[in-house]
Amino acid sequence: MTIEEQREIIGALSPSRAGDFMTCPLLYRFRVIDQLPERPTLAMVRGTVVHAVLERLFDLPAEARTIAAARDMLEPQWQRLLDEEPEYAALFADDAERDSWLEEATTMLERYFTLEDPRRLEPAERELYVEALLDDGLMLRGYIDRLDVAPTGEVRVVDYKTGTAPRAEFEAKALFQMKFYALVLWRLHGKVPRLLQLMYLGNGEILRYAPDEDDLRATERKVRALWQAIQRAAETGEWRARPSRLCAWCEHQAFCPEYGGTPPPLPDRLPWPALRARAAAEVPSPRSDQADL
Repeated sequence: MTIEEQREIIGALSPSRAGDFMTCPLLYRFRVIDQLPERPTLAMVRGTVVHAVLERLFDLPAEARTIAAARDMLEPQWQRLLDEEPEYAALFADDAERDSWLEEATTMLERYFTLEDPRRLEPAERELYVEALLDDGLMLRGYIDRLDVAPTGEVRVVDYKTGTAPRAEFEAKALFQMKFYALVLWRLHGKVPRLLQLMYLGNGEILRYAPDEDDLRATERKVRALWQAIQRAAETGEWRARPSRLCAWCEHQAFCPEYGGTPPPLPDRLPWPALRARAAAEVPSPRSDQADL
């Protein structure tokens, strides 16, 4: 039995759920403990389809990775997703709205080709699931859109975003996800990735950052502190709302005290043991982190 197998898993975090808690502890509770349903949005579904096209684009021979090929892949990937989730068809008021939505996705794919030439790339990994268990038993995990490895061994972590690049004062929040992934890779392989790259297909900008060990140690301290804060909230039952402009897009205003709502009653005992067992056994889907706790 390895040291990792002997070590008890105290919980699991992904960048998404860590980000939820930093944004609003009550949002974290709604998603992880109460598991309140959330309706998919057109932006979310578009992101899923665009990611699917960019992942499968690299299945083609290098010379075939063209704008035309990406355009041709969009409709089949949308149909594939629709076969898996038929309810997505109801997101559109009519065919004209659906066609406009597909055109926006096409524009994002075309914009990708202004940022890099996929014919010159051979990614080492795509949609790579990674997890690392810290020495205190906290599991960090998530999906990396793309991992590039140079012939000399340097690693680049790439993430596609279908939104627009953040203003300078918000770049640190955007980079937290990438530093999280870099931390996991560092703990897994003992090597700091050379470059973190966020590609914003909403406006055609790239955010790059070269981390070092000090960055990743600081990220690990931040993640541990987040988990301790989550544990304190679980012990006290105080999941505080943190109002911000993001509240306008929150699905759970009806349950939020800031909007006159009442959260669902907490269970007498939070199911941490069962959730921990699930965290140890399950691999989350690429677009869902609901198994985090």
